[in-house]
Amino acid sequence: MTETPPDRDDADLDLAAEVDAAMRAALERPAPRATYRLQFNHTFTFADAERIVPYLADLGVSHIYASPVFRAAPGSMHGYDVVDYAEINPELGGRAGLAALVGTLHAHGMGLILDVVPNHMGIEKGANAWWQDVLENGPASVHAETFDIDWSPLKRDLRGKVLLPFLGDQYGNVLERGELRLVYADGGFRIDYWDTPFPLDPRTWPLILRRAEPAVAGALAADELDLLEFESLLTALERLPVGDDVADRESKEARQREQIVIRHRLDSLVARNGAIASAIAGAVTVLNGDPDDPASFDALDTVIDAQNWRPAFWRVASEEINYRRFFAINTLAAIRQEALGVFTATHDLLFDLLADGLVDGLRIDHPDGLWDPRGYFRDLQRGYLLTMLERTFERRGIEKTAERRERLVLEIDRALAGHEAASPTRWPLWVVGEKILEHGETLPDDWPIAGTVGYEFAQATTGLFVDPASRAAFDAIVKRFTGDSIRFADLVYDMKMRHLREAFASELNVLVNELSRIAGQDRHSRDFTTADLRNVLRETIACFPVYRTYITTEADDLPARDAAAIRAAIGGAMRRNATIDRSVFRFVERSLLRGGEGDGPLAGALTRFAMKVQQLTGPVMAKGLEDTAFYRFNRLVSLNEVGGDPGRFGVSIEEFHRQNRARLQRWPDSLLASSTHDTKRSEDVRARIDVLSEVPTEWRAAVNRWSRLNRKHKTMLEGALAPHRADEYVIYQTLIGTWPASGLPAEAWATYRTRMVDTMVKVAREASRFTNWANPDEAYEAALSAFVTGTLDRRRGAAFIADMDRFVERVGPPGYMNAVAQQALKLAAPGIPDLYQGTEIFDDSLVDPDNRRAVDFDRIERLREGGGPDAGAPPSDPGWKLALTQALLRLRQHDPELFRRGEYHALAVTGSGADHVVAFARVLDGRVVVVAVPRLVTGMMGERGIAWDDTRIELPALLGATPLVSLFGRASAGVEHAGGRTTIAVGPNAGGWPVLVLVSRDEDGGARGGNTNE
Repeated sequence: MTETPPDRDDADLDLAAEVDAAMRAALERPAPRATYRLQFNHTFTFADAERIVPYLADLGVSHIYASPVFRAAPGSMHGYDVVDYAEINPELGGRAGLAALVGTLHAHGMGLILDVVPNHMGIEKGANAWWQDVLENGPASVHAETFDIDWSPLKRDLRGKVLLPFLGDQYGNVLERGELRLVYADGGFRIDYWDTPFPLDPRTWPLILRRAEPAVAGALAADELDLLEFESLLTALERLPVGDDVADRESKEARQREQIVIRHRLDSLVARNGAIASAIAGAVTVLNGDPDDPASFDALDTVIDAQNWRPAFWRVASEEINYRRFFAINTLAAIRQEALGVFTATHDLLFDLLADGLVDGLRIDHPDGLWDPRGYFRDLQRGYLLTMLERTFERRGIEKTAERRERLVLEIDRALAGHEAASPTRWPLWVVGEKILEHGETLPDDWPIAGTVGYEFAQATTGLFVDPASRAAFDAIVKRFTGDSIRFADLVYDMKMRHLREAFASELNVLVNELSRIAGQDRHSRDFTTADLRNVLRETIACFPVYRTYITTEADDLPARDAAAIRAAIGGAMRRNATIDRSVFRFVERSLLRGGEGDGPLAGALTRFAMKVQQLTGPVMAKGLEDTAFYRFNRLVSLNEVGGDPGRFGVSIEEFHRQNRARLQRWPDSLLASSTHDTKRSEDVRARIDVLSEVPTEWRAAVNRWSRLNRKHKTMLEGALAPHRADEYVIYQTLIGTWPASGLPAEAWATYRTRMVDTMVKVAREASRFTNWANPDEAYEAALSAFVTGTLDRRRGAAFIADMDRFVERVGPPGYMNAVAQQALKLAAPGIPDLYQGTEIFDDSLVDPDNRRAVDFDRIERLREGGGPDAGAPPSDPGWKLALTQALLRLRQHDPELFRRGEYHALAVTGSGADHVVAFARVLDGRVVVVAVPRLVTGMMGERGIAWDDTRIELPALLGATPLVSLFGRASAGVEHAGGRTTIAVGPNAGGWPVLVLVSRDEDGGARGGNTNE
């Protein structure tokens, strides 16, 4: 029920009118037209980006789309390990550098979109002050509720502590080698483990200072003030409040103030009194022990045991870790955005940047990790409007008051609720969420955002260029060459089960304990054993068909989509486990389904349980599917991308059109992606690998031939040749997708070879089949590296390299054409196209960190200045993609509404090439753009390109006799009006270009927008 705002009459403001006006103004701001993703780090800063702004403006993009810019862990190459949300990363140029970049953007009519990481923070090497405060003070920390920590785990010796699985060996071994070093500095104590500092709780400092007390007393007179100060400090430290005495924020802040004073007093005392400094240094030296005397570490062990943290061997993390992580990464700790104070502290600077006009929109990383994604997105919209209004009031000299702020929030909620009731496609703040949609899944309609980051578009366009008729042939090729024949669905289940047993055992234990408490409160379920509950819950999560559900505390009814997903998971788990008691499955099902009903004595516990479960199903899916199964199921690796389903072999033209129509209707301002920082292979690499689906017989023969040629590069390990054929099969696909279009100089070839080695080692570790991240098999990895190096050695691998050259001469040209076609589809389809850095030309990037390599913008600029490609240029000429990209971006710039609101018409194609063309038209108020791209054309390729023969596109009747001209400067040809239909020939209009783009003429007879001949 919506709360009624107080009386809107105000002596100086009509808050309702102010809010409504702010809403209208925000909704009138245009969404981005096209974005260009840049990866910032200390090697590519704001100043570096500023230098390429003129180029990007001329290219035709409207916004830079920046990787995270808040202060990250020192040296971070990606920015997703934020350590301070209140500061712009100084390694990138800080606030001043950001302001300078935005000033340059604005001078060129451009803006900035930020990638924001709300789910987790980096906690490595002591760089996160909030985390360090938690370690120092435990539950008494003012940030104890910031991080998602279980302060009351089942294991008693961890209660009130944080497990820190950062040690490289068993704790006792690390301690007795002297690797945990007690340090005094700046009025406090800490334990250093190499370059990672762990602060000591001030209440435990007396364990150290009492050891120094005899030396202090012996050096100073009994009535000396410094001795009295020393004793006073000991008393103050021992009287610091703990437990129930620091249960609220006010008492925690009071303790924090007292600690600051104590630290300053101790620092001053040590600085002025050499005897005290010497005594403390002596105590520290004794406590640090002697590696030749294990017993000498007993006292330090006692000090460490008294802390709010417990250092542990990193291998124990999966079983006992008691803070939620991003996936299974120990150095990324999840935070609780559902807590108002946490949201405020992590978003104040962000809202300031938005209010100051430095930032125009947001990309939200991993919203599925949040407690309540919809609630978080709503908080973003509310916070944006609130900050904008308060900034407006400040400019008008209106005093800020807590009462007015409270009433303003109520009015904003009223306005947002009214806006939501109208089922809008626009919201005040342009936000997209990194939501991964499984096949058949749609974005929740009630999320107040513009759409997704575009993974589903990437997988659709990749699948378009895969020949579904070759599925059986590829199944046979893989089975015969590698011996693998497992179904993809079974592989995903197996990998999710593996990660639940290993990486997420601790998270599962927390849920099982909570479920056991719930079961014990009902006589019908109290006899269920913990083992049964663990097995059933684990099986259910492993069978979850989507990343997560969206049950919330506010929901009156369980969403139908969520109920269906839960029942599907339970059903799948039951089918896989016929021997487990069905009543336990039904209990788990009822517990999850009742999570959002909001009534009954257990309603609160059930809701919390269901919401915690859905925070785990996403990471398990990600680790099992994206990070493991995608690296094992290698039938056609171009399909193994985020949001994809390698179990499906290709996407039909009809399905592609359906997705575009749905996006235009509901999410017209969603992003369209083809390459991202998360893609395992760039859009162009995937486009080239796709061609293999068109030549299964040739591919099978080539793989067998190459395997024979390269057998000499394998290593005998434990009676078998390494690398395994499963990895060898991936190597050949990777080479097809990245093979240089022309011979490389020796230095460049060596760099290419190193990239292939590094990528394949990562692929093998992710697959966790013959080696892995936790226990790298050095012998296998050496064999794998030697194999790749040998095959790409221009002397030892000469025969293979020559054979690969010949094969790529066959499959390379249609692969490059696929790449240009994908780009045309992205730039003209409903949605906002996003270009990943450097992908305006052909890009051969592989999984990170390979895709974070520096982009040679000088080279791209030279290519652009050289004009479009010559008519006889080979398909591998990067000028094709660059010219098309600029032409279509400028067309969008010339007529943005045509691409945002224009009707989408799938166009019928007739003739011998009917199944080899994807065509559609965008139409708005008589303005038209027609796009047609080739697909699956390897068999149609000749010396003069594609033989289109009688292939024609049928134009929609609503176009009438609208004159069309090629975007590339030619009048349309081969137009026929017969039988009430208007058709146009593909061949004459393509004119040697890989794609066909026709636009309606302006009244003066020119093409709307730019063309490549201008």
